[in-house]
Amino acid sequence: MAQSARSDHPTDPHPAGQPQQDRPRRLALSPSRASDFKQCPLLYRFRAVDRLPETPTRAQTRGTLVHSVLERLFELPAERRDRDTAAELLAPAWRELTAEQPELADLFSGEPELDDWLKSTGELLEAYFELEDPQRIEPEACEQRVETELDSGLVLRGFIDRVDVAPTGEVRLVDYKTGSAPRQLNEAKALFQMKFYALALWRSRGELPSRLLLMYLADRQSLAYTPDEAELNRFERTLEAIWQAILRAGRSGDFRPSPSRLCGFCDFKPVCPAHGGTAPPYPGWPEAPESPGLSSATDG
Repeated sequence: MAQSARSDHPTDPHPAGQPQQDRPRRLALSPSRASDFKQCPLLYRFRAVDRLPETPTRAQTRGTLVHSVLERLFELPAERRDRDTAAELLAPAWRELTAEQPELADLFSGEPELDDWLKSTGELLEAYFELEDPQRIEPEACEQRVETELDSGLVLRGFIDRVDVAPTGEVRLVDYKTGSAPRQLNEAKALFQMKFYALALWRSRGELPSRLLLMYLADRQSLAYTPDEAELNRFERTLEAIWQAILRAGRSGDFRPSPSRLCGFCDFKPVCPAHGGTAPPYPGWPEAPESPGLSSATDG
């Protein structure tokens, strides 16, 4: 998912569209940060509380760029949504991305290397057209920001790549992935994200999505899933348990590392106690106005 306009901090000081002074900060949970905490509580802390910088990678940047191009594609009239147009959108989308984040240009040693990378990114866009025909689709929304408060007081917040609504009213949520189709562990992580979005949309609109679609562009495969109410009710309880664990850790500062093979890909390994590093001093849990279901956990 594109990250430039998103906030995964536990509090969002000034949500899009309203000045900071008009909105109190609200504690919230996103699918990415929930997955971080499940994987490693200390990873969650470094990203969501300390907000330590991370070095962008080519893979992450490619994902952001592909999402940007597809979002622009669906802004066009249906008859213009073809392969040639998508290819034409790639260069301006890259220029805009590097204007916002100039450091991304440093990922490449020169024009030939950048050209090869842009070509490989274009191949992912080509693959997209093998999975569906965008001329036959009129999304209700692209890069849809969704936020809802559960009965417990937990606020869910995230961005959905695409929301499709059929003429008969069925809702489909679509997420683009620029990596390969997942193995069993990664598939569960991907479905966790989609169930999060399905629950958030269901609770905010009262409509249960009939289909969750993950599109893996690298190997031209799609993964479809049909949620049901009982499953999403169970998933809601899972998220509430994760959030309570986060709040307990936030109150105490006890975010423990959970070493795994994924540590080899973590930017924070040099400051991780599990690998001989020293974590920076805990900055404290962000304060937020009292909210049902949160005050007792944060006030201790």
